[in-house]
Amino acid sequence: MRRTAGARGRWGRAAALAVTVICLAYAPIAMTELWPYARPGAPAPGEWLLGRSVSPEFVAEAVRDRTGPYGRSLVPLIAHSVLGGLLMLLGPVQLLSAVRRRVRLHRTTGTVFAVTVYVSMAGAALYLVRTPPAEAFSGAAFWIVLATVLAGTVGSVTFGVLAAVRGFPDLHQRWLLLCYGFLMTAPLLRLEWGLLPSLYPGLDLFDINRVALMHLGALVSSGALLASRALDRRATVPGLTGTWSPLPVRIAAHLAGAAGLVWITAAFLDEGTAGRRLLLAYLVPYAVTYAVIAVRAARSAAWPREEWSLHLTALCLAPAFSAVTVPVLERTLDLDRLTALVAGVGIGCGMLAYAAVAAVSLRILYAREVLRRQRESTDLPAAPAKAGAALEGGRG
Repeated sequence: MRRTAGARGRWGRAAALAVTVICLAYAPIAMTELWPYARPGAPAPGEWLLGRSVSPEFVAEAVRDRTGPYGRSLVPLIAHSVLGGLLMLLGPVQLLSAVRRRVRLHRTTGTVFAVTVYVSMAGAALYLVRTPPAEAFSGAAFWIVLATVLAGTVGSVTFGVLAAVRGFPDLHQRWLLLCYGFLMTAPLLRLEWGLLPSLYPGLDLFDINRVALMHLGALVSSGALLASRALDRRATVPGLTGTWSPLPVRIAAHLAGAAGLVWITAAFLDEGTAGRRLLLAYLVPYAVTYAVIAVRAARSAAWPREEWSLHLTALCLAPAFSAVTVPVLERTLDLDRLTALVAGVGIGCGMLAYAAVAAVSLRILYAREVLRRQRESTDLPAAPAKAGAALEGGRG
């Protein structure tokens, strides 16, 4: 058991170090990414690196595809990217200050972090509002996923702030880790711009983005979950009884998920080579994520098992959610089947991870309410007894 805990600790430190390195490396790239659109020839280390890791033609294509959509909202987008780079720096500071119990530093940087998220996401929201989905960089599917990430980021930081104000540090931690997971889609997408062309030679940026959308949601949400579980060392939560994910619920979720996966598989296979490529990019990361969470749930007990089980149930429902969402997107936004399929699958895991964190939060709050009522019920008999004693004394 000690060896297992030690191994997990080493993996946790390695993961934290990797995330910190990625954030520190991406911060200057994010801050300068849009400068060339405002002043041609301005320094852009991200373009320089991408040109040498892939090709100058790949970079030229990326710039050409973004020039029109970005030109209409350049000022808010520059604010979004510069502040996004600042968030990459604030994230590791927040994590390290929380782990090391630097309360004053954590609160100060946390306030700056939350305000920066709101202002940065406001810039992104202006871009999305001013840009029709079909005219957005990389098309309507990318627009829909960006809008979902924006909503998830703002919602999770809001719940995180409310949890901190109400004195719920465990909930605050979960929501802020999910928020940072959503923010990590930006540097991870840039990494995929550099890596995926070697796996798919000749694929343009439009299709590279579609491949990345298939698994980024599952990647960042599972990373946030692993971080939450690594930081929460409690074996039990006071007041926690039973489970919100009993066997019948898990069976129903697995059946719904299996049906959703069958539908998604058939839909992608109908799209030929592009569909098979996208299906593979979705199924492999999904299977790995499922295996990790399922094994952790089976090997855990009490509170850890409950949290793993709630997230596993949500993960199973993600394909079913996507299968239902695809026809809705087709009809409401007048999208073709492949675009709606990419968008629906791209937001599924992220949306259900958000729902899982909400369920976990309600589970903890419910346990605290149960504990509060138990304490009140044990205090109630004492009050009548004292009142009766006082009454008897008065009669005497």
